[in-house]
This record gives sequence, C-alpha cells and structure tokens, in this order.
Amino acid sequence: MQFDHDLQSIQEMRDAVKRAKEAQQKYLSYTQEQVDEIVKRVADATFSKSLELAKMAVEETGMGIIEHKKIKNEVASRAVYESIKNEKTVGIIKEDKINKVIEVAYPFGVIAGIIPTTNPTSTAIFKTLIALKTRNAIVISPHPRAVNCTIEALKISLKEAVEAGAPEGIIGWISKPSMSATSELMKHRDVDLILATGGGGLVRAAYSSGKPAYGVGPGNVPVYIEKTAHVAKAVKMIVDSKTFDNGTICATEQAIIVDQNIKQMAIRELKNNGAYFLNEEEKAAVEKIISPTLGTLNPNIVGQSAEKIANMAGISVPAETRLIIAEETRVGKDVPFSIEKLSPIFPLYTANSYEEAKELCLKILNLGGRGHTLSLHTNDDEIAKDFALEMPVSRVLVNTLSSIGAVGATTELIPSLTLGCGSFGGNITSDNITARHLINIKRMAYGTKEVSLPKPSQSINVNLENKKKQYVEEIIEEVVKKMKPQEKVDSAVISKLVNEIINKYQTN
Repeated sequence: MQFDHDLQSIQEMRDAVKRAKEAQQKYLSYTQEQVDEIVKRVADATFSKSLELAKMAVEETGMGIIEHKKIKNEVASRAVYESIKNEKTVGIIKEDKINKVIEVAYPFGVIAGIIPTTNPTSTAIFKTLIALKTRNAIVISPHPRAVNCTIEALKISLKEAVEAGAPEGIIGWISKPSMSATSELMKHRDVDLILATGGGGLVRAAYSSGKPAYGVGPGNVPVYIEKTAHVAKAVKMIVDSKTFDNGTICATEQAIIVDQNIKQMAIRELKNNGAYFLNEEEKAAVEKIISPTLGTLNPNIVGQSAEKIANMAGISVPAETRLIIAEETRVGKDVPFSIEKLSPIFPLYTANSYEEAKELCLKILNLGGRGHTLSLHTNDDEIAKDFALEMPVSRVLVNTLSSIGAVGATTELIPSLTLGCGSFGGNITSDNITARHLINIKRMAYGTKEVSLPKPSQSINVNLENKKKQYVEEIIEEVVKKMKPQEKVDSAVISKLVNEIINKYQTN
C-alpha cells in the first residue's frame, strides 16, 4: 500500500523526536569529559569526510563548487570544534568565590534543526556539534533538494557519536522531508528549541511556533571600496569572496559601492580578476533571469557559475569569466541587480561623496539585509569606526572576504554557520550562534548584604487609625439612618458591632 508522503514524513518526524527525547534524558547524566570525547570524535570523523560530503552536496543540489564546499565542511567541523572544545557546558561552569555566585549549565532538551539547500552538509555538521557539546539531542529537517547529502553527514556523525558512547537516537532526521513535517516538528511538544537556517518563510514560522528559536535573516551585503583602500588588493578579495562556492553564503557581498575618484581603477582591477561588464541590452536580459517576477529571486541562478547564468540570459561571455557586473544607480525591489542574488552577479554603484556612499549602503541594507553584514575596504580607521557606529548590521568586516570572514574563517569571529541579525533583522541575537547559545544557566547566590527593614512611621499609624475611626463613624451613621423610628438606638452597641465586623475582615 502506498502511503501519503506527508503522513510518512510526519510519522518519521514524530518517531525521531521520541527517540531523541529518550536519548537526551540519558545524555543528561554524562560528564564533561564524556561529552568532550563524543564531540571530538564526531568533529574528526566529519572533517575526514569533508571532500566526500562536498561532492555529494554539489551533485545533489547542483549548486556551488566542490573545493569550496569542502572548505565550508572543514570550518563546520574542525574550526567549530576548536572554538568550543574548552568551553564548560556540564554542571558548574563558573564559581565566583568573592561574590558567592555559582553558575550551573543545563541543556534545552530536544533541538529542531532546519537546514538550507545552499550549505547543507556544513550546516548539519555545525548544528550537530554544538548540540552534542551542550548535552542536547537534535532532530534535523533537511531541505528537500539536499536530503541525501545532509543525511549522509548526519549518519557519519551519529555512527561516530554512538561508538564514542552517546545514546542511540541523540541525532535524528527526516529522510522524507515535507513542509507539513517541518512545521509540525517546530511545534512538537517535545521540541524545546529551534535552530532555523533557511528562507524567510521558514524563519518566520520558527519564530511563530511558540518555541524559543534562533533564526537568521537575509544578507543583502553592500561592500564599500573607500578612496583610501588598496584597490587591487580589495578587488581581488571581493571577487574571491563573491565567487566562493558561487555566492551561496548569506554573508557574501551583493553590491559594490565605489568612490568616484577610484572608480576607473576599480573597474580595471575587476576586469583583471575575471569580471564581465554588461552593456545596457545585456543588462536587461540578465535582469529577467535574476528576477522573472520583480522582487523575487529566481532560485535557478542560486549557486550557479557566471558563465551558466550568462548562457541562461542568451549572452556569450569569455570562458574565464568569474562574475557578471552591471552599473546601477537605483535600489529597490523592482531593481533586480539590487536584491540578494546568492550568485556571482554584482551591481556597481558610484558614490560622489562619503555621505552618498553611506546612504547607498543603507538603502541596500534596508531593501533586505538589515542586521546581517556590511563589508568595507579602507585604510582609514575612523571611517571604519563610523560605519560600525552607524550601519544597522551585526557584523562590519574590514579588509577581508565577507563571505568566509563572517563565518570566522578569515577573522577572529566565532566560527558559525548560523549568523544572527539582532533586532535590526528581527532576530533574538546578533551573535554568531555557537554552543553557549544552546545552554541555560541557573545561578545559586548566597546572601552577602545585611538589610535592616524600616518600621512603619508613627504618623502613618495615627493616620490609619484616624481613617479607621472615620470609616466606623460613617458606617454607624448609615446604620442609624436605616433603622426604623420606633427602634431604640444604642450607639455603643452598634459601634462595638461595626468594629468587630471590620476587625474580622481585616484579619481575613
């Protein structure tokens, strides 16, 4: 009998969550030493399979470059491991003997991991490692276009983790993913936290699930070549970054802004590094390929080479072409070159002043990259600080490759494949997500200060007594008014009765 795909997917998800919860309860008793050994073994195993997993990802998704995906897998395994290996995540993690405060780590429980098609194996490895490090279990929902390579990365991780002593089921996945199963996974009663990396719709769903969630926003990253920059060096880094894995990292530069007085030098260097500049007719043809429906990116160009995209537009470019560039003056959803493209395509904007450059950067970020990243090439530290102070981003990268600099490969930022966008981008954090985001911390605090509480002042007591007397008199007056004329009035008796009633209610 052929069962409905969605039903199979949902049932598989439920089974995986059930196993994960049971495994996580066992994992709670593991020591820091046991946890660290499991994490090291998984990191080493996935690192050793970096090339194999890269090949699988490119073959299955049709996106990116094998050698570059290998590097991403290495960052996700080895670099992430090196950044978290010495962190305490079990039991007492900090003891302040002077202030008498002790901090104790405890995990969230079961984590739901949502994986994108652009960086499937590296993101799966990364999320698995930080979950294991913090004694959480994880259940992964792969992207439908990257199921096999994602699951292979998870199988390698699970096998090594179990052989190192982890409980079966600590890593789970959906082998037949569907939107229904992913949505239900995020809302499942036994899921305690969501790590969502993917499209805007999925991230919004994560934040709407009623669960704690780390999501990420889009990265429409402007890169500004300021007039004091070393132009040749800056351009080479920008081209290398933009063409890294054919532009599939969300922190990759999306638009170049260049000062007018170094524009021609920048154009010459771009051409020397394999850029093809479109004429107006060619630009119009590529615009239709970028965004057949204005405001929406064509998914068929994501992670594709410049030559392939040019062929899709009916344009012949030299064989050594690495990226496609068109001069642009406008920014907006109806301007295809100005949106996030996740492919080796650039608009080139000219700034006639420093203020105009900042304004262009801000417009591009406001179009779809607020909170994420801005790239800057300059030899003026004051300008770099000014951008850091004024731009609505969580990362300002100076004189480096934005794509891999943001994930920690060429900078000292925390190695991560999930980059928070903070309140600018509607995210809960602006950090590069890592192990410390997957633990809660309880605090035990001893009393260190003596406190003497003041007694109520006499004037307050007198005032309260006067108010009580006035209140009693008002009640007596009301009682007397309601009595019949022929009845004998004994004020003392009534007063005693009212006081008894008031005292009774005050003590209750």
